[in-house]
Amino acid sequence: MISEAQFQNELRLIIENGIREDVGDGDHSSLACIPATAQGKAKLLVKDEGIIAGVEFAKMIFQYVDKDLKVETFIQDGTPVKYGDVVFHVSGSSQSILKSERLVLNAMQRMSAIATKTQSFARLLEGTKTKVLDTRKTTPGIRAIEKWAVKIGGGENHRFALYDMVMLKDNHIDFAGGITKAIQKTNDYLKQNNLDLKIIVEARNLDEVREILQSDNVYRILLDNFDYDMTRTAVALIGDQCQTESSGNINEKTIRYYAECGVDYISSGALTHSVYNMDLSLKAI
Repeated sequence: MISEAQFQNELRLIIENGIREDVGDGDHSSLACIPATAQGKAKLLVKDEGIIAGVEFAKMIFQYVDKDLKVETFIQDGTPVKYGDVVFHVSGSSQSILKSERLVLNAMQRMSAIATKTQSFARLLEGTKTKVLDTRKTTPGIRAIEKWAVKIGGGENHRFALYDMVMLKDNHIDFAGGITKAIQKTNDYLKQNNLDLKIIVEARNLDEVREILQSDNVYRILLDNFDYDMTRTAVALIGDQCQTESSGNINEKTIRYYAECGVDYISSGALTHSVYNMDLSLKAI
């Protein structure tokens, strides 16, 4: 996984780009009718139900826009919320509050939706050893906050990007000339370049599972689009030689059954690519 410093840098870039995109050469609506000296206060109002996420990120946005803005938090990230709840108050320059408003709302609405969906998946896994993972199926430019939201919702992060873990999928395997060649070439590459990266290899059937098990340094086997019987057989074959992960159109109706097959992880792109934003508003008080 990426380091904390890398993660914080990603968050900073999201904020910088978000303000650049939204404000440009100035918030002329506010500049036109609100004095620079005006002070104000606003509340983050919940108009929906779910898990709130993005409170700490909102604080980062406010601080980036204006270090003198003050936030009083009433509800923390990861907390269930309902219609009418007030998450925080922000006070200070009225112009600065308005300049921050849209980026704060866009981020928190998206993050809360992801956290809510993730928690619903995590609850379905209670009582099993299986953990739910996100994927790289994220919104371009804001991956860091979407993966942060998954963690807030009780899930775990898969690799962050292409550079922090090796994942040999069907196309890599086919282009490399087969599973064994792909793994061997990868191990040689990592050694030659002095890289300490975990290797995940995708299997499309049980024969491929058996072939993967003949190679060294495989951290996890991804069982892609296996049915329940194949998954149970694969888990038995793999034993404790490496970790196991199920993926491939797994949803709320099937996730528990796959977990009961004994896999360590279930990855789901739906956590980040198929959510409806939580309804939130920033209202002057």
